[in-house]
Amino acid sequence: MHTQDDRITTPVTADLLRGALEVERTERGVLPHRLPAWARAQCADGQLAMAEAQPSGVRLAFRTGATAVELDAVPTKRVYVGAPPRPDGVYELLVDGRPAGRASVEGGDTLTIDMTTGTVEHRPGQPGTLRFTGLPDGTKNVEIWLPHDETTELVALRTDAPVEPAPDSGRRVWLHHGSSISQGSDAATPTTTWPALAASLGGVELVNLGLGGSALLDPFTARVLRDTPADLISVKIGINLVNTDLMRLRAFTPAVHGFLDTIREGHPTTPLLVVSPLLCPLHEDTPGPSAPDFSSLSTGRLRFRAMGDPAERASGKLTLGVIRDELARIVEQRAARDPNLHHLDGRALYGEADFAELPLPDGLHPDAATHRRVGERFAGLVFADGGAFAHRSA
Repeated sequence: MHTQDDRITTPVTADLLRGALEVERTERGVLPHRLPAWARAQCADGQLAMAEAQPSGVRLAFRTGATAVELDAVPTKRVYVGAPPRPDGVYELLVDGRPAGRASVEGGDTLTIDMTTGTVEHRPGQPGTLRFTGLPDGTKNVEIWLPHDETTELVALRTDAPVEPAPDSGRRVWLHHGSSISQGSDAATPTTTWPALAASLGGVELVNLGLGGSALLDPFTARVLRDTPADLISVKIGINLVNTDLMRLRAFTPAVHGFLDTIREGHPTTPLLVVSPLLCPLHEDTPGPSAPDFSSLSTGRLRFRAMGDPAERASGKLTLGVIRDELARIVEQRAARDPNLHHLDGRALYGEADFAELPLPDGLHPDAATHRRVGERFAGLVFADGGAFAHRSA
């Protein structure tokens, strides 16, 4: 019988992590990043810093005979002034690819955000511990998926048997970039964000560069995509450009070309899929920016409203409809000399009939049921025979 004193502590190192592009050593442990330090240094935006440090798609992956696993971690809990407490982030255990448990970590740091003033206060806290026991006997592959929406420093991994990095699965690597919807927004758990679901159904290894509020055609993001090894690449473009009111059509078109050109410098023949926005009635024909409506915040409801005027499209302001048309045109133009470039209209993943059945709770972000639908639709359209990411013989 193993006791607490028998537990083996294994340092958390980069070879035990999948889905992270960089691992930062901190005073307390290690912090997985989804953008490397050189890219983070090129943008001081706090929203980007928060999003890339939230480990969507990042998981500990190891092989062990252990029947008990403990993980000490320091989560960063977000507290929104005037709103009910947010649920704790979820850690999911998979054993040989099958769900085997969920847990959360109490304690940790606190980030208090006042959305009415834009102020943010950070208070350090103490590590917490999650425990998974009763794992099957025998050697097995174990994954612990980290919360998709909660920054997590990893302090210590303890088991009752030795641990080694999981072997290479031999599966294709899918590199995806998008907005908070791709990061996971209001998905229930890290393995049920739509990209994680699609990756599981498609039998691929996911590297998720969904960055909440930050899918903005940034050149450094294109260079990260260029430099990251991948067998399949997709970029979902549109919603953040509208709800930040970042650019006009004149800038959008060459920015998309430049973004794709940069990716192609490192992946000249890799299947590359451009995905236009899901349906979002708020911005289909009305430009941004989006603004939060705080009137129901105290009840836990937050909604967004469009601040633009449909008449402003004539001056080049972007709407989702404008972006979809232009992305389709750009991909058609480029595909004449790039046969591995593909396009998917986001309304095929979530369209008008879906919105009628599963409306967006805050006007912008899908709920857990919609994440499942989008993930299943993506897998059926993209990974299946005839899809952009279908297996093809040499």
